[in-house]
Amino acid sequence: MILITDQPLDPNSLTDAVRADSDGALVTFEGVTRNHNDGRGVEFLEYEAYRPMAEEKLQELIDEIKERWEIDKVAVAHRIGRVNIGEASLVIAVSAAHRRPAFEATLHFVDRLKEVVPIWKKEFFEGGEVWVGDPGSERTTA
Repeated sequence: MILITDQPLDPNSLTDAVRADSDGALVTFEGVTRNHNDGRGVEFLEYEAYRPMAEEKLQELIDEIKERWEIDKVAVAHRIGRVNIGEASLVIAVSAAHRRPAFEATLHFVDRLKEVVPIWKKEFFEGGEVWVGDPGSERTTA
């Protein structure tokens, strides 16, 4: 299950999508918008994606973790558009027979997602905005 949406994410639906009686471990990770970054207050985030390629890369990451770890099912959802403080921008759920592969696969997936999936994050803060990961993009307003 792969979902890229401008609607709020429902972690329970992803968890339910990977639940199986044969699995003793189910890891669900939520990445949520926090109210600060780099010493300044964050007002909200805005995500953009090149959706066809993002979906393709997410599937490649699912395939990668399934090859590397003994896991069963994977479901992932990512928000685009405005994401307010406390709202989830990413949810991934992984099931496996045992906990270690589920945790390790989830951590690897989140780290790799930030490296290879064409989803970009813009941070809005009091007095400006910046594309996260682009050192020359900070713009302030007077």
